Amino acid sequence: MRITANLKTVTTPLLDIGYFDLPADPDSHVAILLHGWPDDPHSWAEVAQALNATGWRVLAPYLRGYGPTRFLSRDTPRTGDPAALADDTLAFASALKVDRFAVIGHDWGARTAYTLACAAPGRISHCIALSIGWGPVDPDQPLTPDQIRRFWYQWFLSLDRGADLLADSRALAALIWQDWSVARAPGPELLDRLAECFRNPDWADVVLHYYRTRWGKTQPDPKNAATDAAVKRDPRIEVPTLCLHGGADPCVPPESSAGSARFFTGPYARHVLDGIGHFPQFEAPEATAALIARFLSGSP
Repeated sequence: MRITANLKTVTTPLLDIGYFDLPADPDSHVAILLHGWPDDPHSWAEVAQALNATGWRVLAPYLRGYGPTRFLSRDTPRTGDPAALADDTLAFASALKVDRFAVIGHDWGARTAYTLACAAPGRISHCIALSIGWGPVDPDQPLTPDQIRRFWYQWFLSLDRGADLLADSRALAALIWQDWSVARAPGPELLDRLAECFRNPDWADVVLHYYRTRWGKTQPDPKNAATDAAVKRDPRIEVPTLCLHGGADPCVPPESSAGSARFFTGPYARHVLDGIGHFPQFEAPEATAALIARFLSGSP
């Protein structure tokens, strides 16, 4: 399924950002939906339409390095760490004259959502994160052998040969989605769409930087140092936050988010969706949309 809204473009200081806009009344609340990896905004299609039907204006951008989103200057480093993605999102909202918004993110988008809620709480009304718990990232953190196996792709991308894994993006997307999407199989249309999205000339560089920064193999862009420093200074989040996690997630198991509550000083809820893998918005869109809508309405 695809988002049926027309694709638009907005210019920020660094990027031309392609995005979908599901409009509502001018005084409606705004939700920004951030996709993960390897993905694009269309996996939000059913959730976006359900949320829009409740009166929310829904914005779904392509992250830097994906689809039609392009850097304005060849001199801008092709970074992809969460602080960079968070600053992109703030610039995106400002370019559209959106002062305050709910941020709903999956995978990369989830960590970006947490980063926004932590570093820019005045701009964020709600934080909803799918498939990722919150806590400081430590490249030296101990991992179980099972989690090391789950993160095989992250280790490979940290090697000099990491770019080789990204060369056939359709095959990679097929491998990841067939492994991680437990309750709903990805069809050829989805995989073809993702392959087209990943033909962005900056996709490989952004992906490599995201994972290499994650494990301390390279440095984030100093341009985003203020956001990065704010998170490191105090990772606690006061923004009302909901974490949704697939109970059968083969990549990031639900127990990894079970201990995140200590990082939240504001309202916090967590819900595990039984039998669902890494893509709740795709595998269980009705249940995911209902939980999101309920949280946004203020219900526990």
